[in-house]
Amino acid sequence: MAIAFDVRAGDPARAATPLLVVALPAEPAFPRALAALDRRYGGALSRAVRRKDFQGGKDESLLLFAPGAGPERVLLVGAGTADPVKGLTRAATLAGRKAAGLGVGRLAFWAADLVGEALEGVVVGLSLGGWEFKELHSPVPAAKRKKALTAATVYVPNVRAARSALAAGVAVAEGQNITRRLAMLPGNICTPEYLARAARDIGRRHRLAVKVFGRREMTRMKMFSFLAVAQATTQDPKLIVLEYRGGRRGEAPVALVGKGLCFDSGGISIKPAASMEMMKFDMSGAAGVLGAMEAIARLKLRINVVGLIGSTTNMLGGEAMKPGDVVRASNGKTIEIQNTDAEGRLVLADVLHYARRYKPQAVVDAATLTGAVVVALGSTTVGVMGNDQAVIDEVLAAGRRGGEVGWQLPLFEEYKELIKSDVADMRNIGGRGAGTITAALFLAEFAEGMPWVHLDVAGTAYSETDMVVMPKGPTGTPVRTFVEFVRGRAR
Repeated sequence: MAIAFDVRAGDPARAATPLLVVALPAEPAFPRALAALDRRYGGALSRAVRRKDFQGGKDESLLLFAPGAGPERVLLVGAGTADPVKGLTRAATLAGRKAAGLGVGRLAFWAADLVGEALEGVVVGLSLGGWEFKELHSPVPAAKRKKALTAATVYVPNVRAARSALAAGVAVAEGQNITRRLAMLPGNICTPEYLARAARDIGRRHRLAVKVFGRREMTRMKMFSFLAVAQATTQDPKLIVLEYRGGRRGEAPVALVGKGLCFDSGGISIKPAASMEMMKFDMSGAAGVLGAMEAIARLKLRINVVGLIGSTTNMLGGEAMKPGDVVRASNGKTIEIQNTDAEGRLVLADVLHYARRYKPQAVVDAATLTGAVVVALGSTTVGVMGNDQAVIDEVLAAGRRGGEVGWQLPLFEEYKELIKSDVADMRNIGGRGAGTITAALFLAEFAEGMPWVHLDVAGTAYSETDMVVMPKGPTGTPVRTFVEFVRGRAR
Protein backbone atom coordinates (compact mmCIF):
# COMPACT_ATOMS: atom_id res chain seq x y z
CA MET A 1 0.00 0.00 0.00
CA ALA A 2 1.36 3.42 -0.95
CA ILE A 3 2.07 6.00 1.75
CA ALA A 4 0.23 9.33 1.55
CA PHE A 5 2.81 12.06 2.12
CA ASP A 6 2.40 15.69 3.08
CA VAL A 7 4.63 18.46 4.40
CA ARG A 8 4.11 20.82 7.32
CA ALA A 9 5.96 23.68 8.95
CA GLY A 10 6.00 24.42 12.67
CA ASP A 11 6.99 22.84 15.97
CA PRO A 12 6.95 18.99 15.86
CA ALA A 13 6.27 19.00 19.61
CA ARG A 14 2.67 19.80 18.71
CA ALA A 15 2.29 16.90 16.28
CA ALA A 16 -0.65 14.72 17.22
CA THR A 17 0.96 11.56 15.90
CA PRO A 18 1.55 8.06 17.22
CA LEU A 19 5.21 8.34 16.15
CA LEU A 20 7.55 11.27 15.58
CA VAL A 21 10.84 10.36 13.92
CA VAL A 22 13.78 12.65 14.65
CA ALA A 23 16.86 12.14 12.46
CA LEU A 24 20.17 13.40 13.86
CA PRO A 25 23.71 13.25 12.46
CA ALA A 26 26.60 11.50 14.18
CA GLU A 27 27.81 13.05 17.45
CA PRO A 28 24.93 15.54 17.45
CA ALA A 29 24.46 18.67 19.46
CA PHE A 30 20.83 18.62 20.57
CA PRO A 31 18.89 20.95 18.22
CA ARG A 32 17.38 24.08 19.70
CA ALA A 33 14.37 23.62 17.44
CA LEU A 34 13.42 20.58 19.53
CA ALA A 35 13.53 22.34 22.92
CA ALA A 36 9.73 22.22 23.35
CA LEU A 37 9.65 18.55 22.38
CA ASP A 38 12.43 17.82 24.88
CA ARG A 39 10.50 19.55 27.66
CA ARG A 40 7.41 17.49 26.82
CA TYR A 41 9.54 14.39 27.32
CA GLY A 42 11.01 15.65 30.60
CA GLY A 43 14.43 16.31 29.07
CA ALA A 44 14.85 12.64 28.06
CA LEU A 45 15.86 13.46 24.49
CA SER A 46 18.68 15.86 25.36
CA ARG A 47 19.87 13.54 28.14
CA ALA A 48 20.08 10.62 25.70
CA VAL A 49 22.28 12.74 23.43
CA ARG A 50 24.35 14.24 26.22
CA ARG A 51 25.01 10.88 27.89
CA LYS A 52 25.70 9.27 24.50
CA ASP A 53 22.89 6.77 24.88
CA PHE A 54 22.18 7.94 21.35
CA GLN A 55 25.13 9.02 19.16
CA GLY A 56 23.54 9.42 15.75
CA GLY A 57 25.45 6.56 14.15
CA LYS A 58 24.39 4.74 11.00
CA ASP A 59 21.37 2.49 11.66
CA GLU A 60 21.24 3.58 15.33
CA SER A 61 17.82 4.14 16.87
CA LEU A 62 16.27 4.87 20.25
CA LEU A 63 12.54 4.73 20.98
CA LEU A 64 11.02 6.86 23.76
CA PHE A 65 7.43 7.03 25.02
CA ALA A 66 5.48 9.90 26.62
CA PRO A 67 1.93 10.30 27.89
CA GLY A 68 -0.36 13.20 27.15
CA ALA A 69 -0.75 15.45 24.12
CA GLY A 70 1.74 15.66 21.28
CA PRO A 71 3.72 12.75 19.84
CA GLU A 72 2.99 9.49 21.64
CA ARG A 73 6.43 8.12 20.77
CA VAL A 74 9.69 9.64 19.55
CA LEU A 75 12.08 7.54 17.52
CA LEU A 76 15.61 8.94 17.29
CA VAL A 77 17.39 7.62 14.19
CA GLY A 78 21.01 8.18 13.24
CA ALA A 79 22.01 9.66 9.90
CA GLY A 80 25.68 8.82 10.49
CA THR A 81 28.63 10.62 8.98
CA ALA A 82 27.89 9.83 5.33
CA ASP A 83 26.81 12.33 2.71
CA PRO A 84 23.83 14.12 4.31
CA VAL A 85 21.36 13.11 1.60
CA LYS A 86 22.50 9.49 1.63
CA GLY A 87 22.53 9.42 5.43
CA LEU A 88 19.03 10.90 5.75
CA THR A 89 17.66 8.56 3.09
CA ARG A 90 18.96 5.53 4.96
CA ALA A 91 17.77 6.90 8.32
CA ALA A 92 14.30 7.42 6.85
CA THR A 93 14.35 3.88 5.43
CA LEU A 94 15.12 2.50 8.88
CA ALA A 95 12.38 4.68 10.37
CA GLY A 96 9.86 3.40 7.85
CA ARG A 97 10.69 -0.18 8.69
CA LYS A 98 10.50 0.47 12.43
CA ALA A 99 7.15 2.23 12.01
CA ALA A 100 5.76 -0.67 10.00
CA GLY A 101 6.94 -3.07 12.70
CA LEU A 102 5.28 -1.01 15.43
CA GLY A 103 2.03 -0.88 13.48
CA VAL A 104 1.52 2.83 14.13
CA GLY A 105 -0.21 3.48 10.82
CA ARG A 106 1.13 7.01 10.42
CA LEU A 107 4.15 9.05 11.46
CA ALA A 108 5.76 12.48 11.38
CA PHE A 109 9.40 13.03 10.42
CA TRP A 110 11.75 15.83 11.44
CA ALA A 111 15.34 16.62 10.51
CA ALA A 112 17.08 19.96 10.47
CA ASP A 113 16.51 22.11 7.36
CA LEU A 114 14.87 19.48 5.15
CA VAL A 115 14.88 20.91 1.62
CA GLY A 116 15.54 19.79 -1.94
CA GLU A 117 17.35 16.50 -2.46
CA ALA A 118 17.38 15.75 1.26
CA LEU A 119 13.58 16.02 1.45
CA GLU A 120 13.20 13.89 -1.66
CA GLY A 121 15.53 11.28 -0.14
CA VAL A 122 13.50 11.17 3.07
CA VAL A 123 10.29 10.53 1.14
CA VAL A 124 11.94 7.77 -0.89
CA GLY A 125 13.49 6.28 2.26
CA LEU A 126 10.26 6.21 4.26
CA SER A 127 8.53 4.49 1.35
CA LEU A 128 11.31 1.93 0.99
CA GLY A 129 11.30 1.09 4.68
CA GLY A 130 7.54 1.11 5.13
CA TRP A 131 6.83 -1.10 2.11
CA GLU A 132 5.47 -4.54 2.91
CA PHE A 133 4.31 -7.40 0.69
CA LYS A 134 1.24 -8.98 2.23
CA GLU A 135 -1.13 -9.59 -0.66
CA LEU A 136 -0.54 -13.35 -0.90
CA HIS A 137 -0.78 -13.98 2.86
CA SER A 138 -3.97 -15.18 4.48
CA PRO A 139 -5.75 -12.38 6.36
CA VAL A 140 -4.54 -11.83 9.93
CA PRO A 141 -7.32 -11.81 12.54
CA ALA A 142 -8.36 -8.25 13.33
CA ALA A 143 -7.26 -8.52 16.96
CA LYS A 144 -3.69 -9.36 15.92
CA ARG A 145 -3.45 -7.15 12.85
CA LYS A 146 -0.91 -4.31 12.85
CA LYS A 147 -1.69 -1.16 10.97
CA ALA A 148 0.22 -0.71 7.75
CA LEU A 149 2.14 2.54 7.38
CA THR A 150 -0.20 4.61 5.19
CA ALA A 151 0.55 8.26 6.01
CA ALA A 152 3.62 10.37 6.72
CA THR A 153 4.01 14.07 7.46
CA VAL A 154 7.44 15.59 6.92
CA TYR A 155 8.36 18.80 8.76
CA VAL A 156 10.03 21.39 6.54
CA PRO A 157 11.12 25.03 6.92
CA ASN A 158 8.90 26.23 4.06
CA VAL A 159 5.86 24.29 2.83
CA ARG A 160 5.53 26.09 -0.50
CA ALA A 161 9.20 25.63 -1.36
CA ALA A 162 9.01 21.93 -0.45
CA ARG A 163 6.23 20.95 -2.84
CA SER A 164 8.39 20.09 -5.86
CA ALA A 165 10.84 17.96 -3.85
CA LEU A 166 7.91 16.20 -2.18
CA ALA A 167 6.35 15.43 -5.57
CA ALA A 168 9.65 14.15 -6.93
CA GLY A 169 10.15 11.89 -3.93
CA VAL A 170 6.63 10.49 -4.28
CA ALA A 171 7.19 9.86 -8.00
CA VAL A 172 10.34 7.84 -7.38
CA ALA A 173 8.75 6.06 -4.42
CA GLU A 174 5.75 5.00 -6.49
CA GLY A 175 8.06 3.73 -9.22
CA GLN A 176 10.00 1.67 -6.71
CA ASN A 177 6.77 0.30 -5.24
CA ILE A 178 5.79 -1.03 -8.67
CA THR A 179 9.23 -2.52 -9.21
CA ARG A 180 9.37 -4.23 -5.82
CA ARG A 181 5.85 -5.61 -6.05
CA LEU A 182 6.41 -7.10 -9.51
CA ALA A 183 9.71 -8.62 -8.42
CA MET A 184 8.17 -10.13 -5.30
CA LEU A 185 5.36 -11.87 -7.16
CA PRO A 186 6.01 -15.56 -7.90
CA GLY A 187 6.61 -16.75 -11.44
CA ASN A 188 3.21 -18.42 -11.75
CA ILE A 189 1.56 -15.01 -11.24
CA CYS A 190 4.09 -12.58 -12.70
CA THR A 191 4.25 -14.07 -16.19
CA PRO A 192 5.31 -12.28 -19.39
CA GLU A 193 1.63 -11.49 -20.00
CA TYR A 194 1.35 -10.08 -16.48
CA LEU A 195 4.29 -7.73 -17.17
CA ALA A 196 2.59 -6.69 -20.40
CA ARG A 197 -0.59 -5.86 -18.47
CA ALA A 198 1.46 -3.87 -15.95
CA ALA A 199 2.95 -1.90 -18.84
CA ARG A 200 -0.51 -1.23 -20.26
CA ASP A 201 -1.70 -0.03 -16.84
CA ILE A 202 1.17 2.47 -16.70
CA GLY A 203 0.37 3.51 -20.26
CA ARG A 204 -3.28 4.15 -19.44
CA ARG A 205 -2.46 6.14 -16.30
CA HIS A 206 0.02 8.42 -18.03
CA ARG A 207 -1.03 8.28 -21.69
CA LEU A 208 2.05 6.42 -22.86
CA ALA A 209 2.07 4.54 -26.14
CA VAL A 210 2.42 0.82 -25.36
CA LYS A 211 3.14 -1.95 -27.86
CA VAL A 212 3.37 -5.65 -27.03
CA PHE A 213 4.74 -8.25 -29.47
CA GLY A 214 4.41 -12.01 -29.06
CA ARG A 215 6.01 -15.09 -30.55
CA ARG A 216 4.43 -14.61 -33.98
CA GLU A 217 5.57 -10.99 -34.34
CA MET A 218 9.05 -11.77 -33.05
CA THR A 219 9.35 -14.59 -35.56
CA ARG A 220 8.59 -12.11 -38.33
CA MET A 221 11.27 -9.81 -36.87
CA LYS A 222 13.74 -12.75 -36.91
CA MET A 223 14.42 -12.51 -33.18
CA PHE A 224 15.66 -16.09 -33.06
CA SER A 225 18.13 -15.44 -30.23
CA PHE A 226 15.29 -14.27 -27.95
CA LEU A 227 12.95 -17.01 -29.20
CA ALA A 228 15.51 -19.73 -28.52
CA VAL A 229 15.11 -19.03 -24.80
CA ALA A 230 11.32 -19.29 -25.14
CA GLN A 231 11.28 -22.59 -27.06
CA ALA A 232 10.32 -24.79 -24.10
CA THR A 233 7.71 -22.57 -22.46
CA THR A 234 4.00 -22.62 -23.22
CA GLN A 235 3.75 -18.98 -22.13
CA ASP A 236 3.90 -16.51 -24.98
CA PRO A 237 7.12 -14.47 -24.81
CA LYS A 238 6.68 -10.72 -24.88
CA LEU A 239 8.62 -7.79 -26.29
CA ILE A 240 7.10 -4.83 -24.43
CA VAL A 241 7.61 -1.24 -25.57
CA LEU A 242 6.52 1.91 -23.68
CA GLU A 243 6.99 5.35 -25.21
CA TYR A 244 7.00 8.48 -23.04
CA ARG A 245 6.89 11.61 -25.19
CA GLY A 246 7.79 14.51 -22.94
CA GLY A 247 10.36 16.07 -25.26
CA ARG A 248 10.19 17.75 -28.61
CA ARG A 249 8.59 15.87 -31.49
CA GLY A 250 11.26 13.90 -33.35
CA GLU A 251 13.87 14.33 -30.62
CA ALA A 252 15.97 11.20 -30.06
CA PRO A 253 14.83 9.34 -26.94
CA VAL A 254 16.73 7.74 -24.11
CA ALA A 255 16.18 3.98 -24.26
CA LEU A 256 15.86 1.98 -21.03
CA VAL A 257 16.11 -1.77 -21.55
CA GLY A 258 15.29 -4.53 -19.06
CA LYS A 259 15.73 -8.27 -18.88
CA GLY A 260 12.41 -9.89 -17.97
CA LEU A 261 12.99 -13.57 -17.23
CA CYS A 262 9.95 -14.29 -15.09
CA PHE A 263 11.56 -17.55 -14.03
CA ASP A 264 14.92 -19.03 -14.96
CA SER A 265 15.41 -22.75 -14.40
CA GLY A 266 18.66 -22.63 -16.34
CA GLY A 267 17.16 -24.80 -19.05
CA ILE A 268 19.06 -27.99 -19.91
CA SER A 269 22.06 -26.47 -18.11
CA ILE A 270 19.81 -26.61 -15.07
CA LYS A 271 20.50 -24.62 -11.94
CA PRO A 272 21.05 -26.27 -8.55
CA ALA A 273 17.81 -26.88 -6.66
CA ALA A 274 18.94 -24.89 -3.60
CA SER A 275 17.56 -21.35 -3.81
CA MET A 276 16.16 -21.85 -7.31
CA GLU A 277 12.98 -20.15 -6.08
CA MET A 278 14.97 -16.91 -6.05
CA MET A 279 15.02 -17.04 -9.84
CA LYS A 280 11.63 -15.34 -9.85
CA PHE A 281 13.77 -12.20 -9.38
CA ASP A 282 15.38 -12.68 -12.80
CA MET A 283 12.92 -10.13 -14.17
CA SER A 284 14.22 -7.35 -11.91
CA GLY A 285 15.67 -5.39 -14.83
CA ALA A 286 12.27 -5.37 -16.53
CA ALA A 287 10.55 -4.41 -13.28
CA GLY A 288 13.08 -1.58 -12.97
CA VAL A 289 12.17 -0.26 -16.42
CA LEU A 290 8.46 -0.28 -15.55
CA GLY A 291 9.06 1.46 -12.22
CA ALA A 292 11.28 4.05 -13.89
CA MET A 293 8.69 4.77 -16.59
CA GLU A 294 6.07 5.30 -13.87
CA ALA A 295 8.36 7.75 -12.05
CA ILE A 296 9.44 9.57 -15.24
CA ALA A 297 5.82 10.05 -16.29
CA ARG A 298 4.88 11.36 -12.83
CA LEU A 299 7.81 13.79 -12.95
CA LYS A 300 6.66 15.02 -16.37
CA LEU A 301 10.25 15.29 -17.55
CA ARG A 302 10.85 17.20 -20.78
CA ILE A 303 12.52 14.40 -22.67
CA ASN A 304 11.51 11.42 -24.79
CA VAL A 305 12.05 8.00 -23.25
CA VAL A 306 11.38 4.53 -24.59
CA GLY A 307 11.24 1.53 -22.27
CA LEU A 308 12.00 -1.88 -23.82
CA ILE A 309 11.47 -5.21 -22.07
CA GLY A 310 12.20 -8.73 -23.25
CA SER A 311 10.21 -11.22 -21.18
CA THR A 312 9.90 -14.99 -21.16
CA THR A 313 10.69 -17.99 -18.96
CA ASN A 314 13.66 -20.32 -19.39
CA MET A 315 12.30 -23.84 -19.01
CA LEU A 316 13.12 -27.45 -19.81
CA GLY A 317 11.21 -29.56 -22.32
CA GLY A 318 11.42 -31.46 -25.54
CA GLU A 319 11.70 -28.25 -27.53
CA ALA A 320 14.24 -26.56 -25.26
CA MET A 321 17.39 -25.07 -26.73
CA LYS A 322 20.42 -27.32 -26.26
CA PRO A 323 24.11 -26.72 -25.63
CA GLY A 324 25.71 -26.71 -29.05
CA ASP A 325 22.72 -25.21 -30.87
CA VAL A 326 23.40 -22.27 -33.17
CA VAL A 327 20.83 -19.48 -33.60
CA ARG A 328 20.77 -16.29 -35.65
CA ALA A 329 19.88 -13.02 -33.94
CA SER A 330 17.87 -10.25 -35.61
CA ASN A 331 21.04 -8.36 -36.56
CA GLY A 332 22.20 -11.39 -38.58
CA LYS A 333 24.92 -12.57 -36.20
CA THR A 334 25.07 -16.25 -35.31
CA ILE A 335 25.42 -17.48 -31.73
CA GLU A 336 26.59 -20.84 -30.47
CA ILE A 337 24.70 -21.70 -27.28
CA GLN A 338 27.23 -23.34 -24.99
CA ASN A 339 25.25 -22.84 -21.79
CA THR A 340 21.46 -22.55 -21.73
CA ASP A 341 21.69 -20.77 -18.37
CA ALA A 342 23.34 -17.80 -20.09
CA GLU A 343 19.92 -16.94 -21.47
CA GLY A 344 19.43 -13.30 -20.46
CA ARG A 345 22.00 -12.08 -22.94
CA LEU A 346 20.23 -14.03 -25.71
CA VAL A 347 17.01 -12.15 -24.95
CA LEU A 348 18.69 -8.77 -24.61
CA ALA A 349 20.60 -9.25 -27.86
CA ASP A 350 17.45 -8.93 -29.94
CA VAL A 351 15.92 -6.26 -27.70
CA LEU A 352 19.02 -4.08 -27.98
CA HIS A 353 19.02 -4.48 -31.75
CA TYR A 354 15.32 -3.52 -31.79
CA ALA A 355 16.21 -0.32 -29.90
CA ARG A 356 18.25 0.85 -32.90
CA ARG A 357 15.08 1.78 -34.80
CA TYR A 358 14.53 4.62 -32.30
CA LYS A 359 17.98 6.11 -33.03
CA PRO A 360 18.35 6.73 -29.27
CA GLN A 361 20.60 9.39 -27.81
CA ALA A 362 21.68 6.77 -25.24
CA VAL A 363 20.75 3.23 -24.22
CA VAL A 364 20.97 1.92 -20.66
CA ASP A 365 20.08 -1.70 -19.98
CA ALA A 366 19.70 -3.43 -16.63
CA ALA A 367 19.76 -7.16 -16.03
CA THR A 368 20.34 -9.70 -13.30
CA LEU A 369 22.80 -11.13 -15.78
CA THR A 370 25.67 -12.91 -14.02
CA GLY A 371 26.52 -14.53 -10.72
CA ALA A 372 30.06 -13.38 -11.45
CA VAL A 373 29.15 -9.78 -10.61
CA VAL A 374 28.20 -10.90 -7.10
CA VAL A 375 31.61 -12.53 -6.72
CA ALA A 376 33.32 -9.39 -7.99
CA LEU A 377 31.29 -6.65 -6.28
CA GLY A 378 29.07 -8.33 -3.67
CA SER A 379 25.56 -7.12 -2.94
CA THR A 380 26.21 -3.39 -2.55
CA THR A 381 27.56 -2.32 -5.94
CA VAL A 382 26.18 -2.41 -9.48
CA GLY A 383 28.50 -3.60 -12.24
CA VAL A 384 28.71 -0.91 -14.96
CA MET A 385 30.14 -1.36 -18.45
CA GLY A 386 29.60 0.25 -21.83
CA ASN A 387 30.94 1.53 -25.13
CA ASP A 388 30.87 5.30 -24.45
CA GLN A 389 32.90 6.65 -21.53
CA ALA A 390 30.99 9.93 -21.31
CA VAL A 391 27.68 8.08 -20.95
CA ILE A 392 29.23 5.60 -18.51
CA ASP A 393 30.31 8.55 -16.36
CA GLU A 394 26.76 9.96 -16.51
CA VAL A 395 25.30 6.65 -15.38
CA LEU A 396 27.81 6.30 -12.54
CA ALA A 397 26.97 9.82 -11.37
CA ALA A 398 23.24 9.04 -11.62
CA GLY A 399 23.73 5.93 -9.50
CA ARG A 400 25.56 7.93 -6.84
CA ARG A 401 22.78 10.52 -6.73
CA GLY A 402 20.19 7.79 -6.45
CA GLY A 403 21.98 5.76 -3.81
CA GLU A 404 22.61 2.84 -6.20
CA VAL A 405 26.38 3.00 -6.44
CA GLY A 406 28.08 1.40 -9.44
CA TRP A 407 31.62 0.44 -10.36
CA GLN A 408 32.98 0.35 -13.88
CA LEU A 409 34.50 -2.87 -15.17
CA PRO A 410 36.70 -2.89 -18.29
CA LEU A 411 35.64 -4.11 -21.73
CA PHE A 412 39.15 -4.56 -23.11
CA GLU A 413 39.42 -5.95 -26.63
CA GLU A 414 41.41 -8.93 -25.34
CA TYR A 415 38.38 -10.29 -23.50
CA LYS A 416 36.58 -10.81 -26.82
CA GLU A 417 38.74 -13.87 -27.43
CA LEU A 418 36.81 -15.59 -24.65
CA ILE A 419 33.50 -15.53 -26.56
CA LYS A 420 34.82 -16.62 -29.94
CA SER A 421 33.15 -19.71 -31.37
CA ASP A 422 34.44 -22.40 -33.72
CA VAL A 423 31.07 -22.76 -35.43
CA ALA A 424 29.40 -19.34 -35.20
CA ASP A 425 30.16 -15.63 -34.93
CA MET A 426 30.27 -15.89 -31.14
CA ARG A 427 29.27 -18.08 -28.24
CA ASN A 428 27.01 -17.10 -25.38
CA ILE A 429 29.43 -17.78 -22.54
CA GLY A 430 33.12 -17.19 -22.05
CA GLY A 431 34.14 -19.59 -19.29
CA ARG A 432 34.79 -19.08 -15.60
CA GLY A 433 37.01 -16.01 -15.80
CA ALA A 434 35.66 -12.46 -16.24
CA GLY A 435 32.08 -13.69 -16.57
CA THR A 436 30.47 -10.29 -16.06
CA ILE A 437 32.77 -8.70 -18.62
CA THR A 438 32.30 -11.36 -21.31
CA ALA A 439 28.51 -11.14 -20.86
CA ALA A 440 28.68 -7.38 -21.43
CA LEU A 441 30.97 -7.84 -24.44
CA PHE A 442 28.39 -10.21 -25.90
CA LEU A 443 25.71 -7.51 -25.51
CA ALA A 444 28.03 -4.91 -27.02
CA GLU A 445 27.84 -6.78 -30.34
CA PHE A 446 24.15 -5.84 -30.50
CA ALA A 447 24.53 -2.24 -29.29
CA GLU A 448 26.85 -1.20 -32.10
CA GLY A 449 26.24 2.34 -33.31
CA MET A 450 24.48 3.42 -30.11
CA PRO A 451 25.95 5.02 -26.95
CA TRP A 452 25.26 2.13 -24.58
CA VAL A 453 25.73 1.28 -20.90
CA HIS A 454 25.00 -2.06 -19.24
CA LEU A 455 24.07 -2.43 -15.56
CA ASP A 456 24.55 -5.88 -14.06
CA VAL A 457 22.24 -5.77 -11.04
CA ALA A 458 22.37 -9.46 -10.08
CA GLY A 459 23.83 -8.58 -6.69
CA THR A 460 21.77 -5.47 -5.96
CA ALA A 461 18.23 -5.83 -7.34
CA TYR A 462 17.29 -8.21 -4.53
CA SER A 463 18.84 -9.54 -1.37
CA GLU A 464 18.75 -13.06 0.05
CA THR A 465 19.42 -11.75 3.57
CA ASP A 466 17.97 -9.06 5.82
CA MET A 467 19.45 -5.64 5.00
CA VAL A 468 18.74 -3.98 8.40
CA VAL A 469 16.82 -1.09 6.85
CA MET A 470 14.86 -3.41 4.56
CA PRO A 471 13.91 -7.08 4.74
CA LYS A 472 15.30 -9.63 2.30
CA GLY A 473 13.75 -9.40 -1.13
CA PRO A 474 13.61 -6.72 -3.84
CA THR A 475 15.43 -3.43 -3.27
CA GLY A 476 14.00 -1.25 -6.05
CA THR A 477 17.33 -1.10 -7.92
CA PRO A 478 17.80 0.12 -10.70
CA VAL A 479 14.84 2.55 -10.63
CA ARG A 480 16.72 5.48 -9.12
CA THR A 481 19.70 5.09 -11.46
CA PHE A 482 17.39 5.09 -14.48
CA VAL A 483 15.41 8.08 -13.20
CA GLU A 484 18.45 10.14 -12.24
CA PHE A 485 20.09 9.47 -15.60
CA VAL A 486 16.99 10.61 -17.46
CA ARG A 487 16.53 13.64 -15.15
CA GLY A 488 20.12 14.62 -15.81
CA ARG A 489 19.50 14.55 -19.55
CA ALA A 490 16.19 16.42 -19.26
CA ARG A 491 17.62 19.42 -17.44
